[in-house]
Amino acid sequence: MKPISRVVFVSLLVSACFIYGEGFTLKSPDISGQLSQQQVFAGFGCNGENISPRLFWENAPEGTKSFAITVYDPDAPTGAGWWHWLIFNIPSDVTSLELNAGDVESGLAPEGSVQSVTSFGQVGFGGACPPEGDPPHAYVFTVYALSVESLDLDANATPSLVGFYLNHNLLAKASLIAYYSR
Repeated sequence: MKPISRVVFVSLLVSACFIYGEGFTLKSPDISGQLSQQQVFAGFGCNGENISPRLFWENAPEGTKSFAITVYDPDAPTGAGWWHWLIFNIPSDVTSLELNAGDVESGLAPEGSVQSVTSFGQVGFGGACPPEGDPPHAYVFTVYALSVESLDLDANATPSLVGFYLNHNLLAKASLIAYYSR
């Protein structure tokens, strides 16, 4: 590799680490490879507890003004996946969500945060519920570090609209994946 090419390569690598938040991670003591009945939906033929897991994140990039969390199933047989949870306008000094924060009526979500409509057509956490007999579905939990204090959206915002705003204001994101089938 020519010296000038190395400089360009290293510069791009350093820039990518800065842009994508080197070390930005999402963790959960409640999720380890497979979802449990606790994170399975209660409805649509599923008999789970519909409790959102505890989530922790660290090393957000400098300039983060708020966070958002989504849960998405890319394997849902819809042609567009399935959105299980969208919560945004989480203040920048918050770095975790409590167990069952996805239950809107519990009051456990951070003050000022908004939970918007999921693919189930309701707000709050909607657990896993893949069709019976399908191979295991992936459930992607993602935390977004955002460059704005809040998204100008409310609980009626569709997943596509929330996704547009998240990606438009993205500083970094981190994900963890768990699987479930029935």
